Amino acid sequence: MKLLFAGAFALTASLSFAQVVEPTDSTKVQQGNEDVTLGETLIVGKGVIDVSENRKTPVAATVISREQILDKGVGNVEFPDLLKNSPSVYVADQASGFGDSKLYMRGFDQSNTAFLLNGQPMNGMDNGSVYWSNWQSVSDIANVIDAQRGLGSSKLAISSIGGTVNIITKATDKKEGGFVRYFAGNDSYQKQTVGYNTGMKGKWGASFVFDNWSAHRSFARGTEGKGQSYFVSVGYKPNENHTFNFMIFGAPQQHDQNFSKPMATQYQKDKNGNPTDVILTPGYDITGRKGNSNYGFYNGQAMSARTNYYNKPVANLNWDWKINDKMNLSTVLYASTGTGGSVGNAGNGIGYTPGGGYTSNGEINWGNIYANNQTLTNGVTDGYRNGTALVSSVNNHFWYGAVSNFTYDTKKGFTFNAGTDIRFYTGEHYQQLNDLLGARARTDVRNVNVNRPAGYEVTKTFSSNPWSSLFNKAKHSERIGFDNSERINYQGIFGQAEYSNERFSAFFQGALSWQEYEKYDNWNYTAETAAKQGIKYKNGKAYSGERTKIGYNLKAGASYNINNENSVFVNVGKYSRQPYLNNIFVRNTVKYVDDIPVRNEILQSIEGGYRYKTRTLKVNINAYYTQWDNRSMTYTGQNFVDGDNINHANVRFIATNLSEVHKGLEVDFDAKITHAWSLTGYTSFGDWKYKGGFNYQVQDTDTQALLPGFENNKGTLNAYVGNAAQFTFGMGTRVNVTRDWSFDTNFNYYSRVYENVILDDAAKADIAGEQYKNVAIRPYATVDLGMSYKFKFTNSQSLRFRGNINNLMNSQYISRKDNYGYYWGNGRTWNASVTYNF
Repeated sequence: MKLLFAGAFALTASLSFAQVVEPTDSTKVQQGNEDVTLGETLIVGKGVIDVSENRKTPVAATVISREQILDKGVGNVEFPDLLKNSPSVYVADQASGFGDSKLYMRGFDQSNTAFLLNGQPMNGMDNGSVYWSNWQSVSDIANVIDAQRGLGSSKLAISSIGGTVNIITKATDKKEGGFVRYFAGNDSYQKQTVGYNTGMKGKWGASFVFDNWSAHRSFARGTEGKGQSYFVSVGYKPNENHTFNFMIFGAPQQHDQNFSKPMATQYQKDKNGNPTDVILTPGYDITGRKGNSNYGFYNGQAMSARTNYYNKPVANLNWDWKINDKMNLSTVLYASTGTGGSVGNAGNGIGYTPGGGYTSNGEINWGNIYANNQTLTNGVTDGYRNGTALVSSVNNHFWYGAVSNFTYDTKKGFTFNAGTDIRFYTGEHYQQLNDLLGARARTDVRNVNVNRPAGYEVTKTFSSNPWSSLFNKAKHSERIGFDNSERINYQGIFGQAEYSNERFSAFFQGALSWQEYEKYDNWNYTAETAAKQGIKYKNGKAYSGERTKIGYNLKAGASYNINNENSVFVNVGKYSRQPYLNNIFVRNTVKYVDDIPVRNEILQSIEGGYRYKTRTLKVNINAYYTQWDNRSMTYTGQNFVDGDNINHANVRFIATNLSEVHKGLEVDFDAKITHAWSLTGYTSFGDWKYKGGFNYQVQDTDTQALLPGFENNKGTLNAYVGNAAQFTFGMGTRVNVTRDWSFDTNFNYYSRVYENVILDDAAKADIAGEQYKNVAIRPYATVDLGMSYKFKFTNSQSLRFRGNINNLMNSQYISRKDNYGYYWGNGRTWNASVTYNF
């Protein structure tokens, strides 16, 4: 999938073991029996990294150390799970497949939380999404994760709503060394990793990491996955003032997917018969807790209708220049190409296969589908549910850019920063055949024009292998469904001024950004058809024309140290954020969503906090209020009846002018009871609601047409924000039995996870004069257990064992509900690893 990330390329300015590190004064993070400063982990490009420790005025943050990452976040554990022991953080969809988990922070999803890799943006430019399946090795190379909730400390021209997660990758020691690791887990999971660092040989050094992983499933049936990753980094330090690093990284993968399940729902009701906020029973799902209606068997072999595959090699060049004792300049140049997509069935033919497309246990009846396709007239499937084919929705991109930051420290309390954030992105989106399932060809009867006459047949199929996707792409004549491309140019400037003394600190940040959008349709229009619809035509393609939107960020804050142990702070911010490209175009067309003008999203937030810190106890209390106006949201649906009483199999809802208010309270602590025993805990309470009116359109995603009767609907929405826990509680403890032997456990409790709001139901309820209400799924709790042991041979050679059991009690729970149904959570899973360091 299109992991278009400028940060991608940071992925490892990242592992750059070869980079020389200059320690800075900083807050220390406990790592086992050692105190290691974050400053000691920063690498080339550290001037563009905005970590919470560098902010004299605090932010609400959780820091995950290298030891915690290696213990709990590698192998068959998703990266978002590393943050689940933090207030206001919720992780869902782990049972969907490898890399499909989702993270919510203060109720905001991943597209509205900034993810940075060594300070460089990772979120996709067209929709803000992050696909963890394409970053399977990010935990292996991360040295510290700095998760900032709310306004955060980033100076870049990004408008983070929920927070900022900064992944700071490992910098290598100057000495030579390496490691070999074998990892095993439930459901045949295996991973082999080898890493080696040459050490600094004069002015040069290099690092290498390679791994390979596979499993027949993650937890649910039909979620097979496999992949590799590679990392090569070369560092050069000609003198004390300049440091350079070049790296290349890739993590090609493919995995089958598991989606939500439709289930009969039973609600507790009040005395008036109205449903309350608790689901008593998740209902009946024919496929079962580990079931998956996306797969079945054909000729004895497991086969999935939903496979994600992607290959995204990335490269970057970092340069740090220490101009003098007061001035520094850091610059990162990066580039990436991404190829791949997601396989699905065309025309929803599976459910409409004569004789049944599913078996009695809810799995796909591939044998019946093959047999039916071979009876089709001329062996041709089409868009009217005549037969079934598997197609890949391809999302390719090329992205390059630069981030540069100049720092001037007066050494008299004032520090100034100024910089640029420039990104250039092009993407293409189309469908290609993956498997005809026994048919001879497929026609696109719903996309007929002069370029695609009736009866136009496509026969060539393409593999879902991520390595093949790099070189074997469908030509325009071999594409089906849709074929469009886009360009996004982004230019941002930012600045910051900060003053601090022993008791008081204050800062002000500002950023201004320009974002240009344009889109092309590569074959669905001729010059004549474009002219009839008032659409521009350029270079043989339908053309949207170029639009530019300007955004800005403003942040300010102050803190006061009451004494050495107690401090208070307050931060305020206002953002005007440009909408994502996917929200301003009618999907897969060059038409802007003009019937409902898409304006910049306006974000306003205020947060305050109290800190208590001693050598043995740290306590943080934070309160926040965030209002988000003019937001846009899209989601898909099925079998929607339009204003002319015509049923549409697949639709997309386009909502604009939504408003949300997120407010809450967070508390966390870290206590060292003894030298060998530590205790942590957190809790958070949120009140996250939609408020006021909104507009929405409905689009048929097969024909790309806006549906009659739903071109400019208006409604009022007063409901809870769904998908994330508005109350969380957790406790954790770690006991070091000896210096090399330890146990740890974590307990997590989640409640008030509301169903996702279904906007068309909300609008219809409003029209009928009724109050739309979404209810909460059942609360649930999980317990995780871990153990580590390290055996030393010499000072440089050791063998380390680590084992984890997640969801020890095998709790059965629903993690969230989307527009189609419920997502089961993972049951009991386990992993174990042995690492030889040399």
